[in-house]
Amino acid sequence: MKKDNTATFVRKVLKKLNIKLSPKMENLFIQIFKFCIVGGTASIIDFGLLYIFRDICKLDILIANTLSFCISVIYNYIASTKWVFDINKEKDAKRQFIIFIVFSIIGLLINNLIMWIASDKLHIYYLLSKVIATLIVMVFNFITRKLFLE
Repeated sequence: MKKDNTATFVRKVLKKLNIKLSPKMENLFIQIFKFCIVGGTASIIDFGLLYIFRDICKLDILIANTLSFCISVIYNYIASTKWVFDINKEKDAKRQFIIFIVFSIIGLLINNLIMWIASDKLHIYYLLSKVIATLIVMVFNFITRKLFLE
């Protein structure tokens, strides 16, 4: 079994902070920490590409957002299945990928809806709108992936 340096790091931090958790809660905390790292990296990809597509390529906000979101989802899928979630090996891999894509599409729709309302209707700067949308979709993603992929 491969050593998980991230889990070791999180356990050391919890110990230094004198936080005692049950093994189940500790594992969930480690998983959330990993999810935040993958999500943060995916967000950097998403925001960077959104900026490029919107400000450099001059694409429409929803087209730019859709493209950047989809590219970051590909990264997120690979990283999440390899590092964050204990994918149930007994379940069909194709079915799990389809579930991931379906929830990603729902996340995209939520993301685009928030971007449209915040940017077009409320006239909030598009990158700030993206922060709001990302935070909401991040919670949705963790819950759905935890429930349906493990």
